[in-house]
Amino acid sequence: MSARFEEIDWRPTPMGEISLRRRRDPVSGQDVYEVKLGDEYLMSSLFTMGEVELTRLGLAEAGDGPLDVVVGGLGLGYTARTALDDPRVRSLIVVDALAEVIDWHRRGLVPLGEAIASDARCRLVRGDFFAMAAGSTDDGAGAAPRGLDPETPGRRFHAILLDVDHSPRHVLHPSHAALYRRDGLTALAELLLPGGVFALWSNDPPDDEFGSVLAEAFAETSAHVVEFDNPLQGGASTNTVYVARKTVA
Repeated sequence: MSARFEEIDWRPTPMGEISLRRRRDPVSGQDVYEVKLGDEYLMSSLFTMGEVELTRLGLAEAGDGPLDVVVGGLGLGYTARTALDDPRVRSLIVVDALAEVIDWHRRGLVPLGEAIASDARCRLVRGDFFAMAAGSTDDGAGAAPRGLDPETPGRRFHAILLDVDHSPRHVLHPSHAALYRRDGLTALAELLLPGGVFALWSNDPPDDEFGSVLAEAFAETSAHVVEFDNPLQGGASTNTVYVARKTVA
């Protein structure tokens, strides 16, 4: 029987102190993994429906395959794992700004980590997704080539799935905000193949203003409300998944 609480790892990072914790849920008796940045909860294995639906809804619009996919934000790995479970996915790049999070997966400190890190189709990349998508020459660790694949500058993909910020209005770092404007989304669309899909997770309800901006950069857009049980609040909670498709021609 495992201890009721354990801090598995704690490290200072450029974004603040990050910690990986495991606690035993008193109701289910299962282990719950949580990630905190400073005093703020970033993610929990208790709530994974949003990450799963981000992948499912995004890849549903991506065609028959084979698919080359990028995930922005590794976290506990549920978005990446769902993508790898899709037999159409030929290759997956997962970009995360924090080497510490990638290290958790490679060391098997999180439940999905070993399977994700050892999958031959998957490559874990340390980098600033937002700077890379914008074509920045500096990702915080030196010179960075254009695009989301450091090994192939300018490479384009069938789908890009993003789960980093709380929402387009509530970002983890001010530098992220530019992506959610027209110019940022237009630049991101250039990294997609014709007919390619961008899908975005948000903790907020559907935002009509952001939806309008999204529609300026993509040919087709939609917002999906994902409802899931929230035992901590004794009811249901919701996330939003935005799906945007680039014009085919």
